[in-house]
Amino acid sequence: MIGGMALRPVQVNFKARDDSALGRFWAEALGWGVSSEGPGVTNLEPEGLTWPDPAGFYIDFVAVPDPETVNYRVHLDLATTSVAHQTELVARMKELGATPADVGQGDVPWTVLADPEGNVFCVLEPREIYAGTGPIAAVVTDCADPRAMARFWDEATDWTLHEVSDDHAALRSAEGVGPYLEFRRTTPGGKTVRSRVHLDLLPYRDDDQAAEVARLRSLGATPADVGQGDVPWSVLADPEGNEFCVLAPALSSASSPRADTGPLHPRGVRLAK
Repeated sequence: MIGGMALRPVQVNFKARDDSALGRFWAEALGWGVSSEGPGVTNLEPEGLTWPDPAGFYIDFVAVPDPETVNYRVHLDLATTSVAHQTELVARMKELGATPADVGQGDVPWTVLADPEGNVFCVLEPREIYAGTGPIAAVVTDCADPRAMARFWDEATDWTLHEVSDDHAALRSAEGVGPYLEFRRTTPGGKTVRSRVHLDLLPYRDDDQAAEVARLRSLGATPADVGQGDVPWSVLADPEGNEFCVLAPALSSASSPRADTGPLHPRGVRLAK
């Protein structure tokens, strides 16, 4: 981190054909509250948390008529506390509309499913490392070079690097709570469409958004034009082309409820018009 500046991953953004239906699916699956800040946006909030909270990612579903791609580079891993819990969660997800997915995983102890719009996710077997993360164990990005991605994201955020190898890297909030951000070595196909899932990062209240964007660019991020137009957030791509957003620090006011932050509400991150 440079000069004490830092960013916090605060939410995951899904593009959806039907934000309301997909939001309801995930709200029921995770047991979270669901709301909508406006047409085409459905918001999920972990119960008992106040945004922004490192103990849990919030999730936005934004209606965007994007072309489909079979190469989903970012997915969620869901945590379970026992084999019985894993079995029950898989069955419940299927009842809600999830379907089995074959991504070449072979015989593994976790279950790979796809949500009603085809977004792949994993229901993990119980693992001690994910005890206490909440229902989302990790946000996982497939990448070509986990070490390089770890270097970028370790400098980009105030999270702590927990593991790094040629095949895998993991970061987590410095407070030791909430989900992990993980990078898994694969052979991703070339990016021809923008990601359906991305992270939103939030500066601290007294930090400068433009300075943070400049800092990220010095680390290897590049500006990304995804049709966002004139908006109060900045869209960048990491060194492997994964888009993410840097929100305005004014949005982090602890005295302003998320539902009352007006037109600068961070849950309104739309990557297309």
